[in-house]
Amino acid sequence: MSRLVHIDIDDTALPPPTPQIEQERRVAIFDLLEDNSFDIPGRDGRAVPDGPYHLLLAIRDKLLVFDIRTEEGEPAAEFRLSLGPFRQVVKDYFQICEAYFDAVKRLPPGQIEAIDMARRGIHNEGARVLQERLDGKADLDTDTARRLFTLICVLHFGG
Repeated sequence: MSRLVHIDIDDTALPPPTPQIEQERRVAIFDLLEDNSFDIPGRDGRAVPDGPYHLLLAIRDKLLVFDIRTEEGEPAAEFRLSLGPFRQVVKDYFQICEAYFDAVKRLPPGQIEAIDMARRGIHNEGARVLQERLDGKADLDTDTARRLFTLICVLHFGG
């Protein structure tokens, strides 16, 4: 499989990110660039430029946009996905993250661990939804889907 070697997030139409959102974004991008598996299959008999790829992730006209280019900047693919299938899982993920950050400050380790397991489960669900939405458009492994889901979350809740 190919991979992503550069990631940009277009958040120009969104409120400025909070420091916590910005930190989540930096960590997710770093982790993605360190280890990912992302390929674009040919469709309708058309060849797709080989990777590695640059990804621009944005929300435009209430759609999640994946603008994928080669290292030379040539267009490789563009996908526009409805945000609808992500809304509930993104909302659930942010709620459980808030509960987790609050728990770390005041609850015993056993309760923190239980909340963290729930957080991971919701994160996995978001990755699954993303893989389903990209089926036939892009091939990616679960870890890559998890990290991209994190970026979708921070983009979706930009401020």
